[in-house]
Amino acid sequence: MAKIHHHVTEPPGPCSYLPGQQSSLEHKVMTEVSPEEFEELLSRGWRRFGPTYFRPACQACAECVTLRIPTATFRPNRSQRRAQAACARFRVEVGAPRVDRERLELYHAWHAWREEAREWEPSELSPREYFLQFAFPHPCAREVAWYDDEAEGGPRLVAVGLCDETPQSWSAAYFFFHPDYADCSPGSANVVKLVELARERGRSWVYLGYRVQGCASLRYKGTFRPHELLEGRPAPDEAPRWKAAPEQE
Repeated sequence: MAKIHHHVTEPPGPCSYLPGQQSSLEHKVMTEVSPEEFEELLSRGWRRFGPTYFRPACQACAECVTLRIPTATFRPNRSQRRAQAACARFRVEVGAPRVDRERLELYHAWHAWREEAREWEPSELSPREYFLQFAFPHPCAREVAWYDDEAEGGPRLVAVGLCDETPQSWSAAYFFFHPDYADCSPGSANVVKLVELARERGRSWVYLGYRVQGCASLRYKGTFRPHELLEGRPAPDEAPRWKAAPEQE
């Protein structure tokens, strides 16, 4: 059974996604969370980084909407099929998350590119911080690593997806890739691959986290169709209500 070590709702502060908005997150630091318990959290809009579980608690805004893809009915669109084909030559390995120099260098190359392209704040993610956020021991934690075996100099790690696998679902937590491969659209290919993996393992949904229509970095999630959207922020004793998104929004 999950042990809650800390539970807090942070005071409102500037929103990272929508200019002029205030945001707030509810945080729980927990250990011994079983896959079944995590499944229930996902269905209520919670996400996980390391031992920290969180979801929006904004009072004046409800733009962060939890989105999931039903694996049985998902069909990639034309651009997603192109990304899938462009990345088909890469070798994909699924295993436990780990931290090493190769992964840290890949993360920093990707983040520096984003800092320049989208004016992100600099990130000095250390090995310790990488471990706590992405490789903290958890029964659901998975890493989807993409390798270019044809790269000059030998196999090259080109992308990493940090995920969680629960009894009914696959949850995409974080994804980064080397800017040299941006033209392959690895982000889209990764989502298509996660649906394939989930389908092969008999999982019903792939959770993509929060879709925010006013934020380009998060709006893209709505292009994976069909998908379902969570209504509100259900309490632990409240049954979550999911609705199919309209064909066009």
